[in-house]
Amino acid sequence: MKKTAFIFPGQGSQSAGMGLDLYNNFTQAKEVYEIADEVLGKKISKLCFDGPDEELKETINAQSAIVTTSIAALEAFRKMADIKPDVVMGHSLGEYCAMYCAGVMDLKTTIKAIQKRSQLMDIAAKSTKGTMAAILGADIENINSSIKEASNLGSVQIANYNDPTQIVITGEIEAVQKACELIKEKGARKVIPLAVSGGFHSKLMDSAKEGFIDFVQTLDLKDASIPVITNVDAKMTTKAQDFKEKMPNQINSSVMWCQTIQNAIEYGVDTFIEFGNGRVLAGLNRKISSEIKTYNVSDSITLKAVIDELMVGV
Repeated sequence: MKKTAFIFPGQGSQSAGMGLDLYNNFTQAKEVYEIADEVLGKKISKLCFDGPDEELKETINAQSAIVTTSIAALEAFRKMADIKPDVVMGHSLGEYCAMYCAGVMDLKTTIKAIQKRSQLMDIAAKSTKGTMAAILGADIENINSSIKEASNLGSVQIANYNDPTQIVITGEIEAVQKACELIKEKGARKVIPLAVSGGFHSKLMDSAKEGFIDFVQTLDLKDASIPVITNVDAKMTTKAQDFKEKMPNQINSSVMWCQTIQNAIEYGVDTFIEFGNGRVLAGLNRKISSEIKTYNVSDSITLKAVIDELMVGV
């Protein structure tokens, strides 16, 4: 191995049953869920394990559930393996797990931050009429020109740079729909409307960002012990004050995931370990570079498999 990165998925990676195996097999994971239940004042653990999916996918539940499960997977792994990352990163919501991993926030602070973030984003989504769509196989210039043309109908912008072939757009419903029509006409391979409750990572989240600014200033953040490549600029960040500025900005700005992974590769990373439910980021990484390897830790079986492969000769 050259260098290793720990990565964490964002909203949309949740599904009922996630984390139950970790909870049952690792004391460290069980403690993460117990602390999350205490801080949130509700049984997020039960929702993770039993669902229902409809309730689990609600923003105010999904964000806490995903973060708790990813951190539980991380702590189980830390107990079993002496593998330390050279850099960490997370996709949107997952960035909070990355900050936790880097020592920027302790567990209770991380859960409190996500609880506030999800509440503000949920309120913003319900007070605006927003949506999102995934664009596959389209030229970025055509996407940008279509967005510009559709913007006379309302706010529309790029939400996620996921990989070289996948861009997600976001904003007001009519403007997003128009942009999708134009992008199709210009030769996109596929346009997929997303089943989301709002236009996340857009100007429609401005009120959530503003509400989060003052809250973030009350948090006890430390300088990162491991560089975090942040979503808003795909740059390595270590200073506590920089995180306090970037955390609110992340809510209404684009997620530069593709650029983040590319910068990690330039830094020398060839091995990525994804912590949390599903393999969403592993799938994106395969499209970003065929030269890297991405593992996933989501339960005791995948954890053991990763350790067996990466600890050989260590």
